[in-house]
Amino acid sequence: MKRHATAVWQGSVKEGNGKLTTQSTVLQDSQYSFKTRFEDGVGTNPEELIAAAHAGCFTMQLSAFIGEEGYEVGSLETKCDIDFKDGAIASSHLTVKGNISGISDADFQKLVKKAEENCPVSKLLNTKISSEATLN
Repeated sequence: MKRHATAVWQGSVKEGNGKLTTQSTVLQDSQYSFKTRFEDGVGTNPEELIAAAHAGCFTMQLSAFIGEEGYEVGSLETKCDIDFKDGAIASSHLTVKGNISGISDADFQKLVKKAEENCPVSKLLNTKISSEATLN
């Protein structure tokens, strides 16, 4: 399976702007710029998109691991914070809240750590990855 996205940029890095489009067209000419990346402009930025990808991938992987252990997922909610400093992604921190019938906190924590280490986006990122988890 292959997926793709396209970026089109016009102008200089500070005054220019770009548009992102994904294969699925969920993003269709979505605006990004220097302001949306480093200031408070309206639009998206690469770090926000990486955070979304990491949160989504991790949550799907965690759901799979929970199911493999025989538990039923009521819901999982994950926030991903990407720390961008000195021109690099320094870390990715995942905060997950889970509603899973019958699972102990110790088993949940073990599966969270397993998902943190094994989701495909975690494997792709060459940075410090951490997580914290709570059961509802």
